[in-house]
Amino acid sequence: MSSVRTPSFWSETLHTAHDAKNLEGEAQRGSSTLSSSSSLSPEMRLPPPRHMHESYSQLDLPFASDPSFLDQYTNAQGGIRTGKLMEHLDALAGSISYKHCLGPVHEMERGMGKRGFYIVTASVDRLDMLHLMAPENITDLRLSGQVIYVGQSAMEVAVRMERLDRDGKEGETMMLGRFSMVCRDAVTHKAHPVSPLIITTEDEKALYAMGEAHKARKQARQQGSLARAPPSPDESKALHDLFLRNNEGKTMHGVERVWMQDTKRESLLMMHPQDRNIHSKIFGGHLMRLAYEIGYANASLFTRQPLRFLALDGISFRLPVDVGSVLRLTSTICHTKSDEHHQAVVNVWVQANVIDPSTGEEHTTNDFYFTWCRDDGEPLKRMVVPRTYKEAMIWLEGSRALAIGEEIRGLRRANEATGAY
Repeated sequence: MSSVRTPSFWSETLHTAHDAKNLEGEAQRGSSTLSSSSSLSPEMRLPPPRHMHESYSQLDLPFASDPSFLDQYTNAQGGIRTGKLMEHLDALAGSISYKHCLGPVHEMERGMGKRGFYIVTASVDRLDMLHLMAPENITDLRLSGQVIYVGQSAMEVAVRMERLDRDGKEGETMMLGRFSMVCRDAVTHKAHPVSPLIITTEDEKALYAMGEAHKARKQARQQGSLARAPPSPDESKALHDLFLRNNEGKTMHGVERVWMQDTKRESLLMMHPQDRNIHSKIFGGHLMRLAYEIGYANASLFTRQPLRFLALDGISFRLPVDVGSVLRLTSTICHTKSDEHHQAVVNVWVQANVIDPSTGEEHTTNDFYFTWCRDDGEPLKRMVVPRTYKEAMIWLEGSRALAIGEEIRGLRRANEATGAY
């Protein structure tokens, strides 16, 4: 797996930053001397088709076979720090995307202008933890993935995390996920075409159809988003029932009511060059880890119990985060419940805002949605309650995320019960 992080010294990056700004200025003036996609040869503008398997990449993590390696990833309970795994998954998705566009045998060029394009993570559509990874059953793990669907300038990358036995053979699938990657022109930053896929086998046809279905569902969810459409009749009723129940006092049937606004937790962090990617912006996987860790801390404080990761329900990447900027992370408990499979389920929203320290200007760059759970003990004795209409919409978005996650896990349980995959 080739690296998508820090391919050059930061001092070298600072030296070349001035030249990059000059190139962007020329692009805005319509200079014809730039190597943007508009001036590339037809072969470069229309990348060659690739087979799906050509983008396959994997990374093995020797947690069981190398104690010193494990020690770098161990959390306070003796398990694996999931946020650090997310860093690896994001880097893997980036490497897979470059491999699809550049070919299976390539070296990562230092300058984007030499390639004529760059690739960024547009969103992480889901990551679902399928099985518990407890401290007592830690094994070596394999992260792998490949491109399964492409559009004009976008790619869907499917990733997987599996156990490895002592012989290095793949075993139980622990996590499945999907990354949406987009390709941009190195000078104009507009959409850049990606290689189309060559589909040959029945398995590849099934994966491609899955990618098409994911795209259609994603578009449907965006159209039905509460930012665009009102709640459904069932959701409106659920909100009204919540309102009626919580007029009875701070505690009802032994369950404490907690206002959503009182669950907010914030942190401010400087963004350092050691955490940059090949585009000299902060690495998306680093942002994922930071968001995961503040979200987990908030969920643990709310439930007052250790939790395990259940799902990443979605991440959107709106703007890049510059080195030297200040990152504000705000975590909010969106929705809580107990169900037949878990004693506590907590959905958390983490918003990332970037602040320019020289001007104080602040912009939202990312929205992260996570779900954690607790399998044993007593049912959750606290519930989050919205107080404003905006918080009610956040509460409903959390409810929708939990419903989608439970549907996916239900299908997985049904497949396992019948022996299907």
